[in-house]
Amino acid sequence: MSEVTTAEFNEEGKYLRKVRSFVLREGRLTKGQEQAFADYWQSNGIDYTDKPVDFKALFGNDNPVVLEIGFGMGASLVEMAQAAPDKNFIGIEVHKPGVGACLMAAGEAGVTNLKVYHHDAIEVLDNAIADGSLDTVQLFFPDPWHKKRHHKRRIVQIPFAEKILGKLKVGGVFHMATDWENYSEHMIEIMDQVAGYENIAPEGKFMPRPEHRPLTKFEQRGHRLGHGVWDIMYARK
Repeated sequence: MSEVTTAEFNEEGKYLRKVRSFVLREGRLTKGQEQAFADYWQSNGIDYTDKPVDFKALFGNDNPVVLEIGFGMGASLVEMAQAAPDKNFIGIEVHKPGVGACLMAAGEAGVTNLKVYHHDAIEVLDNAIADGSLDTVQLFFPDPWHKKRHHKRRIVQIPFAEKILGKLKVGGVFHMATDWENYSEHMIEIMDQVAGYENIAPEGKFMPRPEHRPLTKFEQRGHRLGHGVWDIMYARK
């Protein structure tokens, strides 16, 4: 078990200190998830190293690369990869049962354009992703830390947005989605402070839900209950 730390910032984005965010724990894997690691890690998993990944060598082509941070159980990520065989997808998730579930779904569907990390996203971004190499970064429904005193723990802060900017190609897109309106406003506020981005919504600040982002069961339930979901897309200038 390895401890993972991330940086904590104040509301102005000033660095405060390193804080423990989570640990890479085994979790309780189902037999199917455990078998998926045995069957599919070699074909769909990426062992973390601190050297930039060669995407062409990894996927065997020069297709655009989409990176998703925190894919949960991976169902929507697998669906996106199936629907876009002309793109390559990399997912990062710290929760091992989620990685197992994603591997199982990808393996059973025969998806070959999806690779996953079981590792801390910040370390992957810092060390394993080359600058200017990504076409899209996706961050869907991150922990909203809805209590005001916990807002500084939200992953979308100025240093994080700057880190993503550096990994995107010119014209590459950082796509966020949240079902917390307050967090959506926070995201807009942060992104507007980082030079080098432009909001690409056709009207206003938010995008209509793009067809390429699958509608999850959670989101469908939210719609029935009258809950909103906000999609936010910024491109690197």
